[in-house]
Amino acid sequence: MGALRPWHIAVLVVVLILLFGAKRLPDAARSLGRSLRIIKAETKSLADDDRDLAGKADAQAGYQPYPPQQSAPQQQPYQGTVQPPVDPVQRVREN
Repeated sequence: MGALRPWHIAVLVVVLILLFGAKRLPDAARSLGRSLRIIKAETKSLADDDRDLAGKADAQAGYQPYPPQQSAPQQQPYQGTVQPPVDPVQRVREN
């Protein structure tokens, strides 16, 4: 039931010629071929990119992370007096 017989192909060709005309079919087939070539090239480049990323990930798997750094001793808060900010223009005028 699912087999494609020769008369099925003949009926399909006749329907295509009636729908599109004999002049448009070669152009349609040509553009379909170009599209398939583009799709094939893009899928190949995507597969190559995936392989490259997998290779880089494998290469990075050998790296060891840096050991944790010892934290600096806690600094005590400033206990002195806080001076107000000095205006740079005022400072130049005084000198």
